Amino acid sequence: MAKKGNRVQVILECTEHKNSGMPGMSRYITTKNRKNTTERIELKKYNSILKKVTVHKEIK
Repeated sequence: MAKKGNRVQVILECTEHKNSGMPGMSRYITTKNRKNTTERIELKKYNSILKKVTVHKEIK
């Protein structure tokens, strides 16, 4: 039986790469606590295509 909790999986997508128009995409999958963090999260993650750390925002 599966647990029903407050943790949900979210996808983070690079904002700089999306705006640059370059082919490909940088995405990460992580989890967040829905009860404690109701707004969308932003994390700094490494983008392997741009070869630098960029801001990744949660997408729907």
